[in-house]
Amino acid sequence: MSTGIQTVRSLAYSSRFGVFGILVGPRGFTCVRGQSSVSSQRMLTAKEVCKLLKLEPLVAEGGFFAETYRSAHRLPKGALSNCYPGERSQSTAIYYLLTPETFSAMHRLRGDEVYHFYLGDPVEMLKLKPDGSAEALLLGQDIGGGMRLQQVVCGGTWQGLRLAPGGSFALMGTTMAPGFDPADFELGRREELSAAYPAYAPLIAMLTR
Repeated sequence: MSTGIQTVRSLAYSSRFGVFGILVGPRGFTCVRGQSSVSSQRMLTAKEVCKLLKLEPLVAEGGFFAETYRSAHRLPKGALSNCYPGERSQSTAIYYLLTPETFSAMHRLRGDEVYHFYLGDPVEMLKLKPDGSAEALLLGQDIGGGMRLQQVVCGGTWQGLRLAPGGSFALMGTTMAPGFDPADFELGRREELSAAYPAYAPLIAMLTR
């Protein structure tokens, strides 16, 4: 027999917009503004994030990463675009972190890559497209200021990223379908890219070794 008493759990968190509480009951989640006994959490350091997420240096490209997902399903060569020389995993996902001492060197992949911004400071991205055009943009949380939470880099596009000046770190993720394969990765050369995209030579110099 029901007693009519409903169990409700209370959670709380702090954000830059104030303190909020979450009541978790039979009908779902209810968010309420109010006081909390939970103190504001300090921002993690890049070293702590690397340890928590088991990130390792990405030697050729730069930055730190961990592969979080690789589909067990394989796509045969006949099901893929002609640019792929063989079969590939259906999909992959990684964490990717940048610090002031690192950058993602200019490179291109055969397939599309989708970036997801998670936390930290803004990231500068440079895209050099096959048609000769280029785009410089910011990944970050200030979407009102024009920053992007997601960004698609189409296959065949040269791409490079670095932490915006003054930042301490940025944690992102990327997903690919078909999944990433080392054979699909090509590192860019400074002289060749600067000659092909002269207007962006200063940025290219910052994003090549």
